Amino acid sequence: MHAFDVLGDPVRRRILELLAEGEQTSGAVTAIIRAEFGITQPAVSQHLRVLRDNGFATVRPDGARRLYAVDDTAFRQVDDWLAPFRRFWAPHLAAMATEVARGKRLRRLAAGEEPTDARSTR
Repeated sequence: MHAFDVLGDPVRRRILELLAEGEQTSGAVTAIIRAEFGITQPAVSQHLRVLRDNGFATVRPDGARRLYAVDDTAFRQVDDWLAPFRRFWAPHLAAMATEVARGKRLRRLAAGEEPTDARSTR
């Protein structure tokens, strides 16, 4: 299965969001996904298996529990695939960062705060 096919499913994306917060038991993931999506426990298990089989999640036993975590293997592959396309959004993100910094500076000046960088003390 292609990485974007795996990530294209909203249930799997939500599972990854949960796992990004830290290692989770299969029971905890199942409870949240069942509540949010109304799917069965076997369906959640199948989604976890797809994530595991495609390099997005790892699992390890902990006594009777199974602990899932994000595996960065497939994410690195997605990142590599996206590399040639970054030029389309990188300048826009840099411009946005500049505008955010400018807005923060203007708010500080409007509030009467002293400038904090060396350039503005000259």
